[in-house]
Amino acid sequence: MFVCNVIFFNVHLKVYKFRLLVFTKVDRNVLLTVPKIQHTVTFVQCVTPKTLCKGYVLNVSVLEGEQVTVEDTGGREPFILANESVLMRGLVLRSWSNQISIRFRSDQQHNSGFLLLHYQAFVLSCAFPKEPAGGEVTVTHLHAGGEAYFRCFTGYKLQGPKMLTCRNATTPYWSGKEPRCVASCGGMMKNATYGRIVSPGFPGNYSNNLTCHWVLEAPEDHRLHIHFEKVALAEDDDRLLIKNGNNIDSPPLYDSYEVEYLPNEGVLSTGRYLFVEFTTDGTMTSTGAAVRYEAFAKGMCYEPFVKYGNFSGSDSTYSVGALVEFSCDPGYTLEQGSVVIECVDAQNPQWNETEPACRAVCSGEITDSAGVVLSPNWPEAYDKGQDCIWGIHVEEDKRIMLDIQVLNVGKNDLLTFYDGDDLTANILGQYSGTRPHFKLYTSMADVTIQFQSDPATNIYGYNNGFVVHFFEVPRNDTCSELPEITNGWKSTSHPDLIHGTVITYQCYPGYELVGSEILMCQWDLTWSGDVPRCQEVMTCQDPGNVEHSHKVITGNRFTVGSTVQFICNKGYILSGSSLLTCYNRDSATPKWNERLPKCARKSNQSETYIYHVTFVNMDYSMEGTNIALAVLIPTAIILVVVLGIYVYFAKLQGKTIRMPTSLPPYDNMTEESAFDNPIYESGVSTDVMSMQDVDSQNTSVLS
Repeated sequence: MFVCNVIFFNVHLKVYKFRLLVFTKVDRNVLLTVPKIQHTVTFVQCVTPKTLCKGYVLNVSVLEGEQVTVEDTGGREPFILANESVLMRGLVLRSWSNQISIRFRSDQQHNSGFLLLHYQAFVLSCAFPKEPAGGEVTVTHLHAGGEAYFRCFTGYKLQGPKMLTCRNATTPYWSGKEPRCVASCGGMMKNATYGRIVSPGFPGNYSNNLTCHWVLEAPEDHRLHIHFEKVALAEDDDRLLIKNGNNIDSPPLYDSYEVEYLPNEGVLSTGRYLFVEFTTDGTMTSTGAAVRYEAFAKGMCYEPFVKYGNFSGSDSTYSVGALVEFSCDPGYTLEQGSVVIECVDAQNPQWNETEPACRAVCSGEITDSAGVVLSPNWPEAYDKGQDCIWGIHVEEDKRIMLDIQVLNVGKNDLLTFYDGDDLTANILGQYSGTRPHFKLYTSMADVTIQFQSDPATNIYGYNNGFVVHFFEVPRNDTCSELPEITNGWKSTSHPDLIHGTVITYQCYPGYELVGSEILMCQWDLTWSGDVPRCQEVMTCQDPGNVEHSHKVITGNRFTVGSTVQFICNKGYILSGSSLLTCYNRDSATPKWNERLPKCARKSNQSETYIYHVTFVNMDYSMEGTNIALAVLIPTAIILVVVLGIYVYFAKLQGKTIRMPTSLPPYDNMTEESAFDNPIYESGVSTDVMSMQDVDSQNTSVLS
């Protein structure tokens, strides 16, 4: 038994000389074979530790009983990258560390396989760091020594290190855990152009006994606009105030105590300052508040905003006359505003319509081939006591795949899928509580989704609800469409290709079918075989054999251009053409140029109707003579009697007796197949008939 081990430590692109491996300087290839020497282990050492091994298989020939293993050995435990069962030409392998081990094991004593690898070293790197919510990260590079810098947006503060360094190791890593950006409770925001202010803990619940003050200061000659994304306060003394100025005594623009509904158009400052105050008491809590602010120059309209949607404008500065068009993300519906708004009034620029809102609504009819169904108010919490119904309809010959990506509803809430266009259809599934990602398939082109929330339970929290993606897919009760074939055609027993459907393939003249002629749609909706093909016929059929002859074939067996020669046995003569040639026909299969000949027995003398008996070999015993006389005498008597009867009746009818003096003009044909011989087509016969009866003791010839 021979075993080869090859270990790469931080592979460097140099030429190393050793017994079992062959490195080529240009291609950086490794040829590994089973040596006819003792077990040897070879090591290759690199100059720098900042490398990984990557490569692909150039060629592989592993014999039965041989084992090949490629492992990453730089971690805590070896990790198998490939073995003989998956190794194939072109396979790409990449290590996770700077060490690779290759083992080739064989029991062969004489013959052996081989493995040819192409390898390449490249620099190790850290994974890209996670970007914090409410902030961003910038990276110098991901190799050892690279640095990642974290920054929080206005209104958030960094919790954790500002900078991390990529440290070198077998598997490089960052020097610490990525920081978080948490909402700050108040602050001064100078040169405020755009951003968000959120209550501490958002989108989770805020804490008790908070008093937060924010002061927004826009650039010179700019004003500020506030857009309300979310305001959810406990029904007690929790409060949100927005004031038109830079201190607590400024006049209020919005007071959650005073209004029941949020102003869809938001609020505008008259100058460059806004003061925001958020206070909570010591009892109940809720999600809190999230507002978006943007600064805009005087004489312009502020930049619009739509949550869960997009917009496009005709003027990036939003001057008077600018138009903006809105659209919603999949699953959301445009509400409470116009699709298109215009900046008007040069004296006091403002939008002529309220900005719309995109919301996930309760119920709807959908005819798109793909889309999303969201729980009401997603990703905000849905309301209690809701009964929502969505109908999805695709093309009649299709079905629907439902991809339930999120399902996190109350234990008393129900999400039901009906396999049809109303609530009387069969139920595909009914769910409550929390479930991981799963899929459903309808049997038809319609599905009805119903969501019912418990009227007695409040659902608070972010991302509570469901997200259902849907796609139009082919029907699940039919097999896939099969293609036409070149130089042939197909016929189908059922147009819808349901299970049990049979497709029959046939070829045009001059072609023959290679593969199965009949394919059936099976119960698992797969075809019973592969699609056949039509192959041009380039051979003649076997012409068969001629009795009393042998044949000589030239060329490939019965291919176009090949010949077959028939040679009669001794004592027989040929009737017809002795040489047949296979020739091609453009619109049909190849054919022989002549009919099949025949071999007939030669005649020793010309035929006659004068009968006589010649005895050969007179030296036989008296016993033989007696036997012959015993046979001939009764025969002669019978002939005389028959002849007498014939003469008697002939005289009664007044006819003269005339013996035949010439041969009949034709020969008796004893088999129907004789007409197939080409010789009858010309109307000439050269057959000779003879009869011989030979026994073991003597020979009598009747001619």
